[in-house]
Amino acid sequence: MGTRGVPAQHGGFETAVEEIGKRLVARGYEVTVYCRNPGQRITEYEGMKLVNAPAIRHRLAETLSHTATSTAHAIIKDHPDVVLLLNAGNAPLLKPLKLAGIPTAIHLDGLESKREKWRGAGAKYYRWAEKAAVKWGQEVIADAQAIADYVKKTYGRDCVVIPYGAEVINPPSTRLAELQLSPQGYHLLVARLEPENHVIEAVRAYRASNETRPLVIVGSAPYSQWYVDKVRAAARGDVRIKFTGAIYDQGLLEQLYGHAVTYIHGHSVGGTNPSLLRAMGAGAPVLAYDVEFNREVTANQGYFWGDSDQLQLIFNDLATGKEATRLAELHDLNQQRIQSAYQWDAVTDKYEALINSLANRRVK
Repeated sequence: MGTRGVPAQHGGFETAVEEIGKRLVARGYEVTVYCRNPGQRITEYEGMKLVNAPAIRHRLAETLSHTATSTAHAIIKDHPDVVLLLNAGNAPLLKPLKLAGIPTAIHLDGLESKREKWRGAGAKYYRWAEKAAVKWGQEVIADAQAIADYVKKTYGRDCVVIPYGAEVINPPSTRLAELQLSPQGYHLLVARLEPENHVIEAVRAYRASNETRPLVIVGSAPYSQWYVDKVRAAARGDVRIKFTGAIYDQGLLEQLYGHAVTYIHGHSVGGTNPSLLRAMGAGAPVLAYDVEFNREVTANQGYFWGDSDQLQLIFNDLATGKEATRLAELHDLNQQRIQSAYQWDAVTDKYEALINSLANRRVK
């Protein structure tokens, strides 16, 4: 509850729901997913029951209104043994679920109040909601140890740490020509074009560098058009920089990850980022913004930067060709990291243990 639901069409939460949910079904659980994919009519997917609940289509109200409707349905009709509630912004629904005697764990996601799209009143609400989630949730889930450490330090509460998962893939390169690209012939950045993802810093660094292989930027930003305009202005006139917009074709996206010289990851406020995991699973060497979340996920294996000047120096080194051996090493290390620490089956094991622990607390 609390996401756009399945089939997964958007971000990490939705992919996690799909991957974990279908595995729980295979293990004999009855799984209901509350969905807000506009126009969706299907009521079953991969063995999961889907409830397509309405929402107010407004940036600040959409998630909470949908989760409120979902909560009412769960209390009145479904009577679930356990609810997994995703997104700290849904914290107000913890109280009615508790009053109904339904054990609930809440997943915090990243440091939502620091995201640009929630500035002003939205950021203030998320600061309150984070505190409320930690206070009211019967269990609190963090997808990275660094998030759990923050919660412990800030609120004195322990979290259950369960990361996302990813697949180790070695995709073909048959579709790169659709974007006029060739294997190992481009750098890749996949992100919402928002300030906390440091896209403009990456563009400025690349533009000032000696690198000749194109920089391909995949993503959009429905709530930050002013920032999109700044990013495009920073790239204007440089034919090496290619904007594709958002790409929802997962086959094409996998090939982009799998054949990039590097993957540039500027995210700074999330925990375990799904796009970073996908890039690592495809073996893409990572140029990561230097924050604890990114160092945790990569196990410090990559290139790290804190501003445009540092990233420009990395691009310049890459342009010489002297880093080829290191890039090949990172390809293998990244895939080994995903195989050992971020497998969906192991993630599901942890959720199954949490679900059973919560179910045992239900008032009979």
